[in-house]
Amino acid sequence: MRKTHPVNALKKLGIGLAFGAATIMSIPTSALACTQIYMGKNLTADGNTYYGRAEDYAKRYLKHYGIEESHAPGFTYSSDESGFVYTSNKTTYRYSYVRDHPSQWDERWDAYSEAGINEKGVSCSATLSTSMNEDVKAVDPLTGTGIGEYSYASVILGESASAREGVKLIGSLIDAQGVCSNDQIVIADNNETWLFAALSGHQWIAMKLADDVASLNPNIGNLSYDVDLNDTENCLHSEKIQSMPEDKGIAKYSADGKFDVAQTYGERLDKTGRHQWTRYIQGRDYFMKPLTKDADYTIVNDGSVGAAVSEIQPLFFKPGKSGWSTFELIRAFGNRGENVPGLNANKDGAYAIGTERNTEINLFQIRRGLDPEVATIQWEMLSRAGYSVAIPLYSALMTEVSPYFSDQTVSFDHCKETDIVNNEEPENSINYVLMDISSLCFENPDTLGINVRAYLDALQNELIEQNKEVDAAMLAETTTEGRTALANKAGKAATENTYKKCKALLQEMRAYQKAGNFDQPFTPSDLNAEANGLKESITYAKDALATDPVTPDQPGTPEQPGKPEQPSTPEKPEQPAKPEQPAAKPEKPGKSDNTTTTVTTNKTNTKGGLPTTGDRFDGRMVAAFAIAGVAVISAGGYILYRRNKE
Repeated sequence: MRKTHPVNALKKLGIGLAFGAATIMSIPTSALACTQIYMGKNLTADGNTYYGRAEDYAKRYLKHYGIEESHAPGFTYSSDESGFVYTSNKTTYRYSYVRDHPSQWDERWDAYSEAGINEKGVSCSATLSTSMNEDVKAVDPLTGTGIGEYSYASVILGESASAREGVKLIGSLIDAQGVCSNDQIVIADNNETWLFAALSGHQWIAMKLADDVASLNPNIGNLSYDVDLNDTENCLHSEKIQSMPEDKGIAKYSADGKFDVAQTYGERLDKTGRHQWTRYIQGRDYFMKPLTKDADYTIVNDGSVGAAVSEIQPLFFKPGKSGWSTFELIRAFGNRGENVPGLNANKDGAYAIGTERNTEINLFQIRRGLDPEVATIQWEMLSRAGYSVAIPLYSALMTEVSPYFSDQTVSFDHCKETDIVNNEEPENSINYVLMDISSLCFENPDTLGINVRAYLDALQNELIEQNKEVDAAMLAETTTEGRTALANKAGKAATENTYKKCKALLQEMRAYQKAGNFDQPFTPSDLNAEANGLKESITYAKDALATDPVTPDQPGTPEQPGKPEQPSTPEKPEQPAKPEQPAAKPEKPGKSDNTTTTVTTNKTNTKGGLPTTGDRFDGRMVAAFAIAGVAVISAGGYILYRRNKE
C-alpha cells in the first residue's frame, strides 16, 4: 500500500505535530491501498509461479524503472521515513528497482525501491501495508528506528543471495531495530517464494508459499491462515511471536486451541476498511471463487460504496479453475469487479483493484529450478492497470535500461497537468505516455476506454507471445555475458516497441478529443477489431534476436561497396600509360579530354540518435494525505515521522 510521504522539512526543524483521532479517521480509505496476488505453479497454464502487487497512491504519480549498481563494502542503507540505518559488510548486489521521483522525497534518489530482481535471481515486491490491533499496539508499538517500506526492497535485493537469506536478514533487522510500519512482502528465488509479515514493532513471521494455492490480499492483516511455528523448513519467525502476546494476556486461539497468529496480531474484523473487503470480493470473483452477496458480504453505502463481510476470510484459497495464463494474471490487476453484484466500479462507484489510483504494477513469473539468472521474468506496468501494458524484463541480468524509460531526472511537473490533450508529456517517456493514455480513458470510459482497452490487450498478447521466442533464445544461451547482452537488447526492444505503439495511440486519442465529435467511439487505426489483434505486428522478437550487426541499414554499407567504382582507378593505369609517352603522345591528350569522369559516392547516413530524457525538476508535490500516527515529542527531542496507512 502506498503511504503518504513524510514532511521532512518539518521533521528536520523539530516541529511537533499531533493529529487527533478525528483527523486520522477522516482520511478516505479509498485513497490509500494496494493489492497483492500470488498464484502457485500447480495452478498455472505454463507451470510457473506468479506473484505481484498493484501500488495505489494517486491518479497521476510518476514511477521509475532502473538499475542500482553494486556498492563496495561499507555501503549504508538509510531511510527518509524513520531513523533506520544498516551498513553492509560486503559488496552489494546489482538489482533492478521501481522508485519514486526524488522531488517527492527531499531529492533523495533511493526512495522506495518497491520491486525488482538482483543479480542472484532474488526478487521482491514490497509492500502490502497492514495494521495491527489495539491490544498489540499497546504492548509492542512501532519504532522510530525500525526498517519500513522505504528500505525493505533495497536491503533485501542488495544483500541477499537467496530468498531465505532475505527473510532471515529482514527478520534480524526487526529483532534489532524494530519496524516503523506493518507490512507484508513477497520474497522469491528460483526455488522458493516467501510471504514475510511485520506483525508488530518487534514480531514477524515468514511462510513459504505452497504450489497449489492462490492468495489475494488488499491490505488486510487478519486474513486467516494455519501455520506450524515449529516447521522451520516452511516457517520462520521472531523468537517471541507466541510468548510475547501470551505473557501480555492478548493471545488468540483457534477453535482447536492452536495459537492463531493472524487473529492475535491483525486488526479486528469491524476495523477492516470497506474498500479493502470490496477488493477482496472482486478478486475472489475474478479467480472464480466468489463470495455470495447477503450471505458472505453486504453492501455498505454511507456516501461511499463498499462491502462488509460476515466473518474473517482466508489468506489462501483454491481458485475455481487451474491453467491461469500470463495474460489473465496481468489483467487481474485491472479487475474492476465487473461481474460482482453491487461492487462494479464502472456502475456502482465502488473502489476497485484496477483503480484510477494505481501508480505501478509488477508481476513476477518464476520458472522453478532454472538457473537463477534466467528463472524470473519481471512484467512491469508503470501506470494504472486498467489501461496499461506490462513489459517483459530479464531484470536479474540487465545492466542497461531502455532510454524510453524516463529516468529520475525527468520533470515531475507533467503529473500535475490537467489538460493532457493539448499539453504533451516530455519526449520519449513511456512512463508518461502510459499515464496520459490511462488518464484520458478514465475520464472518457465510453468514448475512449472500450477500444483502447481492446487495443492494449492485443498489444499485451503480442508481447507475451513474442517473448516466448525471446525466452527460448535466452534459455539456449549458456554464458552470463551472452545472457546479459540478450537481456539488455530484449529489454530495449520490448520497451521501444511498446512505446512507439502507445505513443501513436495517444496521439490519435488526442486528435479525437480535439476534433470534438463523439458520435462514434474512438477506434485506434492499428486495431484489427475482427481478429482482436494489431493490424501491424510489433517486431519485439525480431529486434531482440537480430544478430549484432543489427544495423544492415544503419551504415548503409550496401552502398559503401559502391566504392568499387572508386577503385575504378584501373583507369589510372592508363595515366601511367607511360609506355605511350615516348611514341603516341597525340592519343594521350585526346583520350584525357574525352574520358574525364567525375565519380560521386553518395553515402546514406542512417544513424538514429538515442532519445533524450526530460529536464530535471526541483519542485515538490504536495503531500497527498495526512500522516497517520501521533508525533512523539520528548523533552528536547524532535518528531519521528512515518507515513500514514489506510
